[in-house]
Amino acid sequence: MRREILGMNKVLKVDKLRKEFGGLVAVKDVSFEVKKGEFIGLIGPNGCGKSTTFNCISGSLNQTSGKVNFFDKDISDLRPDEIQKIGMTRTFQHTRLWREMTVIENLLVPPRDQFKPSLWRSIWEGKKNENEINRLNRAYEVLEQLEIPHMANNLASELSGGQSKLVDIGRSMMGEPKLLLLDEPVAGVAGPLAMKIFSNLRSLVDETGISVLIIEHNMDFILRQGVDRIVVMNEGEVLMIGSPSEVKGSKEVISAYLGSSEDWEWEKLAQEEENA
Repeated sequence: MRREILGMNKVLKVDKLRKEFGGLVAVKDVSFEVKKGEFIGLIGPNGCGKSTTFNCISGSLNQTSGKVNFFDKDISDLRPDEIQKIGMTRTFQHTRLWREMTVIENLLVPPRDQFKPSLWRSIWEGKKNENEINRLNRAYEVLEQLEIPHMANNLASELSGGQSKLVDIGRSMMGEPKLLLLDEPVAGVAGPLAMKIFSNLRSLVDETGISVLIIEHNMDFILRQGVDRIVVMNEGEVLMIGSPSEVKGSKEVISAYLGSSEDWEWEKLAQEEENA
């Protein structure tokens, strides 16, 4: 059963976020919130400002104006590593795995210099202290949560694109973040595995109370995948925020997303749901 999200604490608050590149306004006064235990989709056509918004939230880009609050703390001027330390982790559209290492080894590789090389070697030499044992246990726990414990000893080079995406998500979960920012985690992934990834994320949100903000370009796909709310962007602005059913029913969104509602099988999707 899904957790009730009404009345829960705000995890993320984006307030009038603006990013300019010279004379180009890429993100124009964008505002939205993510609550604890929410699974939020951020969608829009190519070039609408989704990734720039993500980059400003995660500290990869400095915003021109506006604020980003994380648990009521202003993080607008923090570096990405500082933001990660306080509980916000992101992935990128292209996975960043070490191909000649196993899945479990990829999960154990610490971000930046969190562990010294001598401690890293000790994991494999049998000289584990309590922290290292806990980290190893955490890695196997993450694999269980993502339903891929059987891949622990597979080389990353042996994985499919979708499996690599799951492992990349697993790496982002190692620090037990409070908010996951996922940049198109199913891009290029075959349909059944893409649905499995979203199903695993939905279960993760429901079971742990973590919050997830996910960029997805395919509106048809995300409307079917059980997100709580959707933030729709167009031309650098928030066009609307609503439930999947509200977004699906907006002709303004359809027109902005594809130029014409005739280009998208909107009525077909509605009919499928009625017949389900």
